[in-house]
Amino acid sequence: QVQLVESGGGLVQAGGSLRLSCAASGRTFNRYTMAWFRQTPGKERELLAAISRSGDSTYYADSVKGRGTISKDNAKNTLYLQMNSLKPEDTAVYYCAAAATFGVVFGPQEYDYWGQGTQVTVSS
Repeated sequence: QVQLVESGGGLVQAGGSLRLSCAASGRTFNRYTMAWFRQTPGKERELLAAISRSGDSTYYADSVKGRGTISKDNAKNTLYLQMNSLKPEDTAVYYCAAAATFGVVFGPQEYDYWGQGTQVTVSS
């Protein structure tokens, strides 16, 4: 069992930056592939970035490639997403998720644990 708690969301102007954090508790953090998703009303949950349990492999969706960086600190059991050059279309609820897999997986149904989400609002 893994408990995930996101933080770091808020209101930011277009062009600004945010760093989202996801604190994990429970089973050993480095036993999971970790990811960030986001969701807006009426749309499916979208995978933004993922990092393998070893940290050697990462994935970025086109929507954040070049603007986002996923990282994790196993000692602190914390996952991060640094987002730069934010756009109004980045407005969404951002979720972290954990999958008991060795490598990166892409579908939300493949993730076993989810945080409650943190709202990010980007004003124009």
